[in-house]
Amino acid sequence: MAHSYTPGLTVTERISIRRRRLLPIPGTVLAEVGTRTTAEQVVAKTDLPGKVHAVNLANLLGVAPDEVQEYLIKRIGERVGHDEVIAESRPLIKWFKTEVRSPIDGVLESVSAVTGQALLRAPARTLDLLAYVDGTVVETHPRQGVTVQTDCAFIQGIFGIGGETWGPLAVGVDAPDATLSAARLTPDFKGKVVIGGSFVGSDVLKRAKEIGVSGLVVGGMHDKDLRELLGYDLGVAITGTERVGFTLILTEGFGIIPMARKTFDLLGRYAGRKASISGATQIRAGVIRPEIIIANDGAGAPAAPPPTEKAGIQLGDPVRVIRDPLFGKIGKVVALPHDLRKIETESLARVLEVEFPDGTRAVIPRANVEILEG
Repeated sequence: MAHSYTPGLTVTERISIRRRRLLPIPGTVLAEVGTRTTAEQVVAKTDLPGKVHAVNLANLLGVAPDEVQEYLIKRIGERVGHDEVIAESRPLIKWFKTEVRSPIDGVLESVSAVTGQALLRAPARTLDLLAYVDGTVVETHPRQGVTVQTDCAFIQGIFGIGGETWGPLAVGVDAPDATLSAARLTPDFKGKVVIGGSFVGSDVLKRAKEIGVSGLVVGGMHDKDLRELLGYDLGVAITGTERVGFTLILTEGFGIIPMARKTFDLLGRYAGRKASISGATQIRAGVIRPEIIIANDGAGAPAAPPPTEKAGIQLGDPVRVIRDPLFGKIGKVVALPHDLRKIETESLARVLEVEFPDGTRAVIPRANVEILEG
């Protein structure tokens, strides 16, 4: 029988993972190897340079650029306050004096004799790098950050938005094929990661934002509701920086799609436990999946079944399409042709045939599907 090694989403009750926590610019590392971390713990920090503001002194004072230095009230490198005079003219009649005031609190960084512009820099902003997961520091990177390892239950989604956050898991529906309603989202869910079923609509998303949930994990949603939530069409770049008030993770795809039973049951068993989640997604090269990490503290953690090794995709396997125009659709493999086939791009590729629940079939490049686990 022909096999194809096809990627799939990880849904497992016991795994050891590592997360590298790195600063964008060099800073100070605050943790050592062996340090036990919590998700909200600061493990490194740095000062981000403030924003630069340009002030055209030559134009405002009505002098040549190379004369600007003569009119400065503040020295280069000196701190200035908002609306404080940084330069002024010296006319014979004082009523005609022109004063140039700082638009910000900051430092007078430089003055150009060529352009006549002064550059003022706002105060630096401290960036605290958080551990993100409960675990142990296993490696430090001088002036950059740390690597944290955690033994956990680990679930990957297919798509998400919003950054890293955490909170207790709370189940909002009774079954994986149930639809999460706005009425089920009570104020008790504030600060929690809410597990939905097959679908959430725009009313639920608005309600989640109102009560302040940390995250929503559901099977699917309509793309129009995502557009309404964001206020714009999402491009193909990596997600994870959106600011909508909470992190959203889809475990199955777009549409009304029941959450996989294995995923739903696993999340339900950990209800009340803290989960770290991230909606960051990149489907193209350098795949990044949204994730749910539930650290195992050893207290009452369910026993994990022994791992099984799969030879590759086989007839009858459930798969999800991960490329347009069938993105998010779920079906089962009914044929694995051995020969290369010409696809729409005129390229030759290995394909498989998938049958969907409505009985329709489609021939799809094997690289455009992933195996569904559970």
